[in-house]
Amino acid sequence: MRLAIDVGNTHTVYGLHDGVTWVAVWRRATSISDTEDELAAWLFPLFEISGIPFGVVDAVCGSVVPGVNDAIAKLAEKHFRVPLRFLRRGDDVGLRVTYDPPHAVGADRLANALAALARFAPPIVVVDFGTATTFDTIDRDGSYIGGVILPGVKTSANALFAHAAKLPAVEFTAPERVIGRNTVDSIRSGIMFGYASAVDGLAGRINSELGGDATILATGGLGGIFIGLCTTISSYEPTLTLDGLRIAADRLAAGASN
Repeated sequence: MRLAIDVGNTHTVYGLHDGVTWVAVWRRATSISDTEDELAAWLFPLFEISGIPFGVVDAVCGSVVPGVNDAIAKLAEKHFRVPLRFLRRGDDVGLRVTYDPPHAVGADRLANALAALARFAPPIVVVDFGTATTFDTIDRDGSYIGGVILPGVKTSANALFAHAAKLPAVEFTAPERVIGRNTVDSIRSGIMFGYASAVDGLAGRINSELGGDATILATGGLGGIFIGLCTTISSYEPTLTLDGLRIAADRLAAGASN
């Protein structure tokens, strides 16, 4: 089994790959206070529940929260007895990055680009719905050129609820019509249809700058709820970031052996 760990600002996703498919994917709130032992104590019963022996042959991590990196590295070394490889730069895994500066691109965005390029012909736009919604843009030469960072839908909605005392928190589901006939549906319409329109508007502008024939994908924890609402997105790829980390692990291992 290979363990891939995608550390995001809000959640950390752990995926186990058997060489063919992802046999288990688990999500945990990201916390800089977790120790390697606490992480192992959380993971061990999940392995048991899934009927998987507690062990991996290697581990790879993409992290945008430096404060958790040490604990995760110790988790791999102490409890799995394997070194943890970190995806840090595009040139380490054969991905050309023209962003300024290149090292400012997050590991999750590099992983998204690697996985997208393995499956689709460029140009490609990956819309990753997380704490922020990022638009990862790959030009027709296969280079990561940049993108857009938009406040995430939950981040935006929580700001609204925090600053408007009379507005209730609502579920992230679209109402039947745009015109809300009550307060709850009015908020749901604004959040869901408004956010989908923002995503479509940005994706359309990016697509135009790329020449008009880009493949536009969605990933991230909230990406699935916008399929059907966003007209520009062709498919939802829930394990895209993990897939990219798996590709990165092979390339990092090959580089280490040369």
